[in-house]
Amino acid sequence: MNLSPHFSLEEMIKSQSGDRAGVDNMPPPPHRENLRALCAHVLEPIRERFGPVIITSGYRGPELNRLVGSAPSSQHCLGEAADIEVPGMSNADLARWIEAHLEYDQLILECYKAGIPSSGWVHVSYKAHEPNRKQELTATVVNGKMAYTPGIAK
Repeated sequence: MNLSPHFSLEEMIKSQSGDRAGVDNMPPPPHRENLRALCAHVLEPIRERFGPVIITSGYRGPELNRLVGSAPSSQHCLGEAADIEVPGMSNADLARWIEAHLEYDQLILECYKAGIPSSGWVHVSYKAHEPNRKQELTATVVNGKMAYTPGIAK
């Protein structure tokens, strides 16, 4: 099932961890609609500008979310968020482009190491039925836990 011209439901629910554990990660209809909005308003414009977008984590149902150790309040659980990369593009540059050009709820440059363009990933979320916060954060691992600082790291 296509969610948009270039993104399928299959790629938005794919999880190697879930596959290994036999988790059914099919989202209910309201979460599929959220995925459609995320694809239309965020992922398609990125695809149009830069080419293929790799989804490293999309929708995560409750069982998969617990399995990967994510917070129960994660927007991934609502179909509102994806972790992405664009081949050949620095994740910091991708985050800065999204910040400057797109509507989003939350934008996080995660685990990026300056000088290593392909390090980390970009988490981006979009709310279809509520105002988007336009919140930017940089996440780094400190003492084994994610630490968040305001803004996108330079």
